[in-house]
Amino acid sequence: MPIPTTIRIPAPLRNFTDGQGLVEVSADSVGAALASLLQKHPSLKNQLYSDDGRLRAFVNVFLNDEDVRFLEKMETAIKPGDTIAIVPSIAGGSHQG
Repeated sequence: MPIPTTIRIPAPLRNFTDGQGLVEVSADSVGAALASLLQKHPSLKNQLYSDDGRLRAFVNVFLNDEDVRFLEKMETAIKPGDTIAIVPSIAGGSHQG
């Protein structure tokens, strides 16, 4: 059953969310929450996902301050009161953008 949750949008991506730093969605998993976010703000898709549909390497997704890569990735379940944060990597790698 979908649970209302908040997704924190980092400043560099707020151009794609009409300036919003917080976006409310309803979902039962992290992946479903991101899908809901993209329904509301489709221009974010190219910023978060590569052409093959994978989350870009420089995009980190956290659920309550824990990297979802160390949880159940996009299948990580959401509980009431959870917050998702999109955090672009800053150090290392090539600069995109």
